[in-house]
Amino acid sequence: MSAHLGTAERPLRVAIVGAGPAGFYAAESLLKQKDLAVQIDLFNRLPTPYGLVREGVAPDHQSIKSVTRVYEKLAAGTTVRYFGNVTFGQDVTHEDLKARYDQIIYAVGAQSDRKMGIPGEDLVGSLPATQFVGWYNGHPDYPDIDFDLSHERVVVVGNGNVAMDVARILVTDPLDLAKTDIADHALSALRESMVREVVMIGRRGPAQAAFTNPELKEFGELTDVDVVISPEDLQLDPVSEASLAGDKIAMKNVEMLRAYAARGISGAPRRIVMRFLTSPVEVIGADGHVAAVKIERNTLVQGPDGGLRAKGTGEFETIACGMVLRSVGYRSLPLPGVPFNNTVGIIPSSAGRVTEHGSGQLVPGEYVVGWAKRGPSGVIGTNKPDAVATVASMLEDLPRIPPAPDESDVEALLRERQVEYVTYADWRILDAYEATLGAAQGRPRVKIVRLPEMLEIIRKGKA
Repeated sequence: MSAHLGTAERPLRVAIVGAGPAGFYAAESLLKQKDLAVQIDLFNRLPTPYGLVREGVAPDHQSIKSVTRVYEKLAAGTTVRYFGNVTFGQDVTHEDLKARYDQIIYAVGAQSDRKMGIPGEDLVGSLPATQFVGWYNGHPDYPDIDFDLSHERVVVVGNGNVAMDVARILVTDPLDLAKTDIADHALSALRESMVREVVMIGRRGPAQAAFTNPELKEFGELTDVDVVISPEDLQLDPVSEASLAGDKIAMKNVEMLRAYAARGISGAPRRIVMRFLTSPVEVIGADGHVAAVKIERNTLVQGPDGGLRAKGTGEFETIACGMVLRSVGYRSLPLPGVPFNNTVGIIPSSAGRVTEHGSGQLVPGEYVVGWAKRGPSGVIGTNKPDAVATVASMLEDLPRIPPAPDESDVEALLRERQVEYVTYADWRILDAYEATLGAAQGRPRVKIVRLPEMLEIIRKGKA
């Protein structure tokens, strides 16, 4: 370790772009290092911290959100500063951070969705599940999106955990949702919703489904909701059947799916229909709006690598619906001045060290964690070992990292540019305001969803 950087005389200065779980776990790992003096600045586009814990975790999963207690302790310390409402590439640039920090970590997640690439995908009523999730979670980018809930059927394409969340929220009794921190505009819309059936479409079989056991178990616990699965979809090919022996999650999924199929239909007013081995091939419109989805039956074939992939059989079916939500994968967005692999939608890296796309040449002093590093995989806790691995590379590189040339404080730069940045103390004002509103309604919080209102509440609280 350098005798200069990381000492009390010259603490290591680290900028973390993104204040979600990956960013906080990276900060935690750095602060746990013995004999390392470090000062960390977290930059976040929104005033509110915690990323997907606030804006992605479903409102009926309050226990998962308790992880923020760990992040709160980190942010409340003297060695970590939070700069919310600061957009990288606009309020602060790559050059600004390079000049002032010894090392930079990108923890920006996967903010965009992948498209299905089929005709009709851009019809009104065909939308990414990420927007629906942001809408019901009160993300400031999405409160004004119009999700048409006036139809009885919605098709959700995909069967990962996000697709499961979306399907569950669509059929959950609004009385149950009213006990959560779901955004008020979403709660109002869902109270008036006419949706009675959600059809989930997965291109491969039940043994290859991406959802986890707890998400699937929750389907069976929903009030007045039937889970409908065709026994035909649960007939596994020999390779899929054999694969279950080495995959406890998949084995449990198949067991639960078979139990749902055996339970049959009770005549509940709402239902989730889970379809496997089907792919959408066209979104069919009427007057520019979604009217149906044409799907093709698949079979599984072994690829050159031995893995199973879906292949169309030429057998088609049309499902009438009023809205399509796609959840077929997510990708990061490029950051100004930072290498990016547009093909796979990640920041290219080696052991967490950012590399130039194409040449693979290391970019000194720059690192990446989370979904921006590995793609959209794993759960919130997966980001912890991922961050630890990147920090190990940072410490290994420390002797070769020259100190940042500019000693000036970024806070002065933000003030000079008249950026209305939000500190962690500022966020606590908004946090307390939301919690107070929630307590009056017997809810965890009532989220403020518009940036101007957030900033005005903070201003008044400070005054």
